[in-house]
Amino acid sequence: FAGQAVAHDGPLDVLAPMPGKIVRVLVGPGQEVEQDQGMVVIEAMKMQNELRAPRAGRITQVHVDEGVGIEAGARLLRLE
Repeated sequence: FAGQAVAHDGPLDVLAPMPGKIVRVLVGPGQEVEQDQGMVVIEAMKMQNELRAPRAGRITQVHVDEGVGIEAGARLLRLE
């Protein structure tokens, strides 16, 4: 799911591209992820959207829990 251009290697806060409900959190703190790996599934307008890692890195923080409603622009997790 596109939405964030990445041109640096520093910490990156992954933000919700739309309001919805967190259906699944696929990663946890300390986990290494590859580019395009699924990280969070958001349900919006009865459709599930999987947010994928914009680049490889390590998850340092997860700011959301499954079942929680979120607004567009909400911080979901931090990738370093």
